[in-house]
Amino acid sequence: MKLAFSIAKRFLTSGKTQTLMIALGIAIGVSVQVFIGSLISGLQNSLVDKTIGSSSQITVKAAETGNYISDYADKIIVIEGVSTDIEIVSPAVNQSGALVNSESSEPVLARGFDFSRANDIYQFDQKLVEGRLPVSNNEVVLGIDLYNTMALSLNDTVEFQVPLVGTTSFTVVGVYDFNVKQINQTWILTNLDTLQDLLSIGDEVSQIEMQVKDVFAAEELALVVETTLEDSNLTVDNWIAQNAELLSGLQGQSISSLMIQIFVMVSVVLGISSVLAITVLQKSKQIGILKAMGIKDKDASLVFLFEGLILGILGAILGVLFGLGLSYMFTTFAIGADGNPVVPLYIDFGFIALSAGIAVAAATIASLIPARKSSKLSVIEVIRNA
Repeated sequence: MKLAFSIAKRFLTSGKTQTLMIALGIAIGVSVQVFIGSLISGLQNSLVDKTIGSSSQITVKAAETGNYISDYADKIIVIEGVSTDIEIVSPAVNQSGALVNSESSEPVLARGFDFSRANDIYQFDQKLVEGRLPVSNNEVVLGIDLYNTMALSLNDTVEFQVPLVGTTSFTVVGVYDFNVKQINQTWILTNLDTLQDLLSIGDEVSQIEMQVKDVFAAEELALVVETTLEDSNLTVDNWIAQNAELLSGLQGQSISSLMIQIFVMVSVVLGISSVLAITVLQKSKQIGILKAMGIKDKDASLVFLFEGLILGILGAILGVLFGLGLSYMFTTFAIGADGNPVVPLYIDFGFIALSAGIAVAAATIASLIPARKSSKLSVIEVIRNA
């Protein structure tokens, strides 16, 4: 085996240009894999982050509209014990109404939060453009579109009107920007106590919101939460059930990426096989001489298997470097109007290692054809064709 490895190195170094061209062919295949894989992963992560990254991924609500969840603190404790994959659990109270001042009246959705928990879901502190989050009752934060529409300033007082409930005064203490017009125009944020007192519901909430480690496991975790709570008065929703089209799009991207990578690796395998098969013919005299000197058919086969292995390793290393370079260049030059990359750079070291491993395995497998051919090459045939 050591002899076969030494001969393989000698064959490769004796034809440096050919060796370099084969390695570059493998490298291009691996670089395409790494680049496309990183691009698709970055795009998927960006889409998921923008759509559900700062929102509830699993939500527990009352089964009947207009009802509330009692003993929510106990239910939160139960939910937190369901799985370590559930990272954040936060209660919320929702109430639609109208926000009124001397300038206008706008339909809104008032959302009451425990900001110590909810901030981990929505990152309110990062989305504030003015002022602060509510710390006292009857303080609110408005979306920037609603704030501008009503021509408000910080510390202004507005009236919140709820049909069949009444009217209360809110003080505007902050302005947020979610970069989503619908939210910026309709959500007003306050603390739990403010809406609980306004609605006279005591220590009850409209819903319990959650975020999980793996967003694609939300459906399974939602089922576990529903089974654990065992309460027919509650219903458990998840983002996957509510965003079937988004999930279908993400799955389509993954499948298309996989198909491209498969075809790239098939072309690499075919290229390596054909080039190494030609190498057998080129080196037939040397192989014949080696066999005449006593080298076994098995060792003659191992020569080309080692060639494929070495070329695979060399091509994989170059390919990973090229692929990362392409990914970095893409995110550097393909930027949006806000100066951020159109698709953020995402490096999955596990995927990169897998791509490199597949390249090495493909190159080794591709060398089986020339290895088999070399093992069948007879000394007499070599002498006859010399």
